[in-house]
Amino acid sequence: MGEPRAYAPPPGPSTSRAAYAAAHVVAGGDSLDWDATLAFRRHLWSYGLGVAEAMDTAQRGMGLDWATTRELIVRSGREALSTGGRIVCGAGTDQLPPGPASLGAITAAYEEQLAVIDSVGAVPVLMASRHLAAAARGPDDYAAVYGRLLAQAGRPVVLHWLGPMFDPALDGYWGSPDLDAAADALLALIGDHASRVDGVKISLLDADREIAFRRRLPPGVRLYTGDDFNYPELIRGDDAGHSDALLGVFDPIAPAAAAALRALDCGDLSSYEEIFAPTVPLSRHLFEAPTYYYKTGVVFLAWLAGHQRHFRMVGGLETARSVPHMVRLFRLADAAGLFPDPALAAHRMRAWLTVQGAV
Repeated sequence: MGEPRAYAPPPGPSTSRAAYAAAHVVAGGDSLDWDATLAFRRHLWSYGLGVAEAMDTAQRGMGLDWATTRELIVRSGREALSTGGRIVCGAGTDQLPPGPASLGAITAAYEEQLAVIDSVGAVPVLMASRHLAAAARGPDDYAAVYGRLLAQAGRPVVLHWLGPMFDPALDGYWGSPDLDAAADALLALIGDHASRVDGVKISLLDADREIAFRRRLPPGVRLYTGDDFNYPELIRGDDAGHSDALLGVFDPIAPAAAAALRALDCGDLSSYEEIFAPTVPLSRHLFEAPTYYYKTGVVFLAWLAGHQRHFRMVGGLETARSVPHMVRLFRLADAAGLFPDPALAAHRMRAWLTVQGAV
């Protein structure tokens, strides 16, 4: 085992970038282990990161039902208010039953979830909807649904473009499988409602496409990178601008991410690159295809790091990755110095391998 890299919590959030970690949930009995789930959010806030709650990292659409999600939003929102932590929360349509739904029903489902988020004073993230992807016949249907939601929003919201590598049911989102046409449709929507859009999170794992999109945004609208392959270069930016961050990988690498952002605030690009460098191979492995199973690795790393007592997931998703995948994940996390207690991580890894019949 390598030595842990100790990163002291920064004095506060980054001053040069907005940064959110999409947080996982800790399973517990018939619901969640609320103590461990909320403690992990306090861990993220302690490092100056915002929490992106009830996003796909929290197993939206992969085990977490709407009733539990609603309680998660309320509990985390109250915790944020009491601690001063920054929080955004995902609004979707996952309370609808599987299968076809009308545009009216889809809009109403979004409205129901937005009301819950508004009740705790959080910033909403309008998550991509499987129901809308199935029902929409083209860009005009997306414009109609999102236009109504944005027109009644009480505060600027974050839009979300989640690529099919994260969820195959979202292929063709924004009205076309052609990504250039989809980008044009989303930019037109943002242009029509720019004052009500805080930013847009893009998760396409394509740095060049994200940069091109970022340069076309109206002034004042942020680009939140969701690119877990290329985040250091996208957050660093160039002479024409930069991306802010709303990333699943910031869950397991929170201390390193906070330290890198602190270095960026201070103009120390060398330290910024040096801190992030060993996290990139880890993240690329964590999010390798099938990408939507990255949540399994996120929770595994949280268990190895001592943030929770067990490695179980909602819906049994702990079985979604192979033993060789998890072994390499362990080695990459150790190489990045991400285990605060290497002896504990080694003990738990050995116990898990024994249960898997691998030792």
